[in-house]
Amino acid sequence: MEGEHGKFWGKFGAAGLLVHHPTSGILLQHRALWSHQGGTWGLPGGALHLGEDPVDGALREANEEAAVPPSSLEILFRKVFDVGYWRYTTVVARATSYFEPEISDPESLELRWVGLTDVGELPLHTGFAAAWPELRRRLEE
Repeated sequence: MEGEHGKFWGKFGAAGLLVHHPTSGILLQHRALWSHQGGTWGLPGGALHLGEDPVDGALREANEEAAVPPSSLEILFRKVFDVGYWRYTTVVARATSYFEPEISDPESLELRWVGLTDVGELPLHTGFAAAWPELRRRLEE
């Protein structure tokens, strides 16, 4: 979608999954070089299907890209970035048990659990970098 605020991926919006494990940290995806802002770190996620709920889309994308098991998650909250003609929903979940993420499609260079205090040290996707301070604050509450 394209408009006055720029061009965004996903005709029906997009969603990503921020998974927090109490001892392992945040699951991050090192984005493939060919992708938008390739080489940066962000969340598994992607375009929503027509009529798809953002939570369902984020869970589907994270499972497709990183083998994140939905049964090991407790959904905590959502954060929505909305420019009027397009929206991105960050779905925040707690991992109720540890799992080892697996690269299961070509969109990732690497998947890694990163401590809350270390996330900001990585070169982050600009959208995630902008949202991270509030997301971190809410996770630490």
